[in-house]
Amino acid sequence: MRVTFRILRYDPERDANPHFESYPLELDDRAVVLDGLVQIKDFADSALTFRRSCRQAICGSCAMRVNDREHLTCSTQLSEVVRDGTVVVEPLANLPVIKDLAVDMEQFWRKYRAIMPFLIPDRAKPAPEKEYRMANKEARHLQQFGGCIQCGACYSSCPIAATDEEYLGPAALAKAYRFAGDPRDSARRERLKIVSDERGIWRCHTVFNCTEVCPKGVEPTYAIQQLKKLTIRRRFGLPV
Repeated sequence: MRVTFRILRYDPERDANPHFESYPLELDDRAVVLDGLVQIKDFADSALTFRRSCRQAICGSCAMRVNDREHLTCSTQLSEVVRDGTVVVEPLANLPVIKDLAVDMEQFWRKYRAIMPFLIPDRAKPAPEKEYRMANKEARHLQQFGGCIQCGACYSSCPIAATDEEYLGPAALAKAYRFAGDPRDSARRERLKIVSDERGIWRCHTVFNCTEVCPKGVEPTYAIQQLKKLTIRRRFGLPV
């Protein structure tokens, strides 16, 4: 397969503005986008900067924008995205660029940490002998939200994150629902308080971009709507 990669290059220490550079390649028909990036770095331009690790769509480190849409480049077949022999690769949006295709994820992680992404059991109750358990039905419902690999694709696709740096973002809110909906967790009210202001669930415009681009089938839009329901119930003094 003959394909030309157009890559958005930017080195803040050297370049005044981002610019595209093109690289013609010959690749196997079964190649993924990451294969092309690796070939460019190995044989054409060793200065090209990007992240990669597991190559199994697990770590999330190779998330980028390919032809204006967020993808994991290790699992995206070139044949699925090539247009007129060309593939355009850009860094994730809504995050500062460190260099080329690598972005600074600190903003993403700061918001992720803010919702307390961990189980907080009720310490007033005696700890179980083996483990904290939940019903199979409840576990299956929350399973998809535990499947998030923190790749940042949803955050990049979000039009609200693009205009409001304080918006918590879809990944953090989906994870908040994963624990707010967990019957074993004792911090539901505290967590709902964190996400229920103008920088949280009420800032979401329900565009569904985050759900469409998630490579693991997580539905942040659904999670945000459920958080809204729980918040309304809490405000009316109903059980949550």
